Formats: sequence, structure tokens, C-alpha cells
Amino acid sequence: MSEQKTSPNDGHPRLTQHAMLVVWGAYAQQIGLVKALEQVELSQKCRTHRPQTKIIEFLVAILAGLPHLQDLSRSAHPLVRDQAVAEAWDQPAWADYSGVSRTLQSLSDEEVTALVAAIDAISQPIIDLECERAVASAGRLVYDADLTGRPVSSTSISYPDTAFGYIGDTVRLGYQAALVTLHSPTYGRLWLSNQLHPGDTVSTTQAQSLVLAAEARTGLRPRRRTELVASRLAVAQAALAVAETTYDVACDRHKEASDQVHDTKLELAEWSRKQQQLEHQYQQAGRQPTAYCKLAQARRKTATYEQRLPRTEKALGVAQKRMARCERKYVAAGEEVNRLREHHRRLLAENERNPHPVRSLFRLDGGFASQENIAWLTEMGYDVDTKARSTAVRDGLIAALTPATIWQRVGGNAALTAWPKTTADGHFTYPVDLALARYQLGKTTRHSVLVHYSDDECHRRPGWLVPSLQRQADH
Repeated sequence: MSEQKTSPNDGHPRLTQHAMLVVWGAYAQQIGLVKALEQVELSQKCRTHRPQTKIIEFLVAILAGLPHLQDLSRSAHPLVRDQAVAEAWDQPAWADYSGVSRTLQSLSDEEVTALVAAIDAISQPIIDLECERAVASAGRLVYDADLTGRPVSSTSISYPDTAFGYIGDTVRLGYQAALVTLHSPTYGRLWLSNQLHPGDTVSTTQAQSLVLAAEARTGLRPRRRTELVASRLAVAQAALAVAETTYDVACDRHKEASDQVHDTKLELAEWSRKQQQLEHQYQQAGRQPTAYCKLAQARRKTATYEQRLPRTEKALGVAQKRMARCERKYVAAGEEVNRLREHHRRLLAENERNPHPVRSLFRLDGGFASQENIAWLTEMGYDVDTKARSTAVRDGLIAALTPATIWQRVGGNAALTAWPKTTADGHFTYPVDLALARYQLGKTTRHSVLVHYSDDECHRRPGWLVPSLQRQADH
């Protein structure tokens, strides 16, 4: 795209192949971004170009979508020769890509932190304003979270902390970018956080960190549902009491089995000793044992305890395994009680520090939707839209269909039928709203399960699920 621009410096027209970068440069100056980056102190020598200029040039390269840094100088329309863009970003000229690369490599952790802080300081008022507008217009904040693959060359050794993982539909070397955005009335989507992880990172491990990153960026939180955690804690405490009783019984049985082994060994040793003494006495006296003499009795007792010992030792092994199993359950139950107690205490404290909670909806891909993550999001106060990961839930809903099932069409090839307030036979910790989505792809029918949680009464109306989950069905 070519467009003539007049330089503010000399009044002569400029020709550029990067018109949008000129517009963005003017906007960056207007919001103070260029000035903020120029004010960051960088301990690098300044020869032809300042290090701050090269940092701004790197930002422009990102906005231009350049896949390689060398494209700054070697693309069909190199940015380094585009004076109109340089002037739009209030820079005298751009440096060669090699100089930009050296500057980036020389940045210290403290300098990177300062640059990030400068950018955050500029973007924060924009985020704050969009949060106000979202709450004013929709009554809540709406977040979207995703894990997006960022592949690199499979032979590369220069990218740090990469790993092979599923990126798209194939295994590739690269990163997984954990992204969270805010639905913005003005911009559609507003990026809040973008954190790179190794390519083998899976979604379920990142749900909680994405929620916390969104809260840190907006500074807004919903009211934590402490009553849910309290009820869950009561159940966990009851389970702990049962586990403790079971463990005590197992310990008693283990002690009984251990005592039996001990007593059997003592009896065996005693009768073996008596048998040896009697055999010695009979041998010296030249006596032959009879069926009911003391030696015969000693031999019978010895044989009895020799046969009993393996049985008692086997019973002890069984009791020991049972005790160990009960102990693990008892310890796990105690840890769960302690975790929930600490979780409950923390959420109570957060509610006390949050006098103006904001209703919020988190929309996540099905990869994030483990039972634990959905329960945690619910307890943290969020409404949730996601997809069920479990095929067992899907198969269970399909099995529950009858000829009388009512389907509601939500797209050209998609229809929904809903189950409000269900745990799907205990698969979900708290009752959620489920919808079975049916897609017709040619002659093939496919199904997926959409999951929704909200304690808002408006979702109890007939048709409550369609508007909130139609976005997912369309995907």
C-alpha cells in the first residue's frame, strides 16, 4: 500500500509502503508511548543510532508482522529506508537489523523490566477505561483465554526454552503462548497478557495463571464464592473423619496381625526347643517315641506352628498393605482439608479487600476444562463458558437422548439441547449447565458438550444456554 505523507520536519512529501505504520507511529506519539520508551535508561553506547531508537524499531518490526529481524533491511520494501515511518515515530532514521539485534542481545533483565513497565504504564489507562465501558454497557467483564502455538525452525538452537509439542495438528519445535484478552466495547479484543511457555506445555496447567494474570492487569475481581468453598470444606472434613476412623481400624488390625506373627514365632521357638531337648533325652535313654508321648506332642506342636507362621505372615502383609493404603487416603484427606481451609481463608481475605467486585465471565477452550479448573474458576467468582474434555460426559448425554428430546437450532449446521444444573453423575464439582451440540458435517454427525456456569438468575429462563454458548457452537 503506497501513500504520500508530508514530513513534519522539512515539508517535503514522503512515499511509504507502510502507511499503517505511519498512522500507528502518530498514535504512539499521541498516547506517549514513544516518549516513555525514549526515557528508559539503557547502558549501551550510542554511535549512529541510540539504543532507544533500535528498541522502538524492534516494536515497529513486530507491528509490521516481519517474520525475521533481517527483514528490516532485506525485505522487498525495507523499513530501514522508510523515512516516513521513522519520522512518524519521531526518530531521525532506522538502524540496520544487525544493530537492532546487538542491542536486543545486550539488554539486561533490569532494562527489559523497565521497558515492559514503560509500555504497561501507557496501556494501563486504556485498559482501565475499557473495563469501565464494558461494565457500564454489559454489566460484566468478559475474558477469553487460549494457548496458541508459536513454531520455530526444528533445527534451531538459538531459541531458549523451546520444546517439541503439538502446534496446530503436528508435533513441532516452539512455544505455547498463553494468551488472555478482554472483550472491549471499543476495540473488540484487548490483549492483557501473553506469556511464552515451552511447546510441550498443556492447557490444563495454565488456566489458573491466566486468570491471575488478567486480574493483575485489570485490577478488578469478582466476588469470591466463599460459600461454595465452605460447603466443600465441610464435606472434606467429614471425609477426613471417615478416613481417620478407617485408618485407626486398619492400624488395630495390623497390630493384631503383627502380634499373631510375634506370638506364633515365640511358640514355634519354644516347641522347637522342647522337641530338641526331648529328642536328645530319648536318644540318650534309648527310648522310642509313642503316639502320645511328650516327644510326639512336641513334634505335633512344632509342625502346627510351622504351618501357622506363613499364614500369619501373609495376613500381616495384607494388613500392612491395607494400613498403608488407608494411611495414604488419610494423609490425602488431611492435605485436602488444609488446602481448602487455606483457600477459604484466602478468598475471605480477598473479598474483604474488594469492596466493589465486578461480575466476570471467563471463556476458555476445552483444553483448559479439567474438573479442578472449572471448580476453581467457579470458586473464584467467575461465570464460565467452556467445553467438556471428557468423552464420558458426551457419551452419557447422548445415551440420555430420547425421541422427545427438543433440539434448538443455533447455526446452519448446529443444534443444541440442554441440561440445566447438573453434575453429570459427579463429573463436575458444582452443578453446571450443559448443552449437547450436534453438528452435521455432510453425512457425518458429531457431538460436543458445552459447559456453562453462572449463579445469575437470568440464566434460569427458557433458552438460557443458547445466547451464552452460541459462540462456542459456531466454532
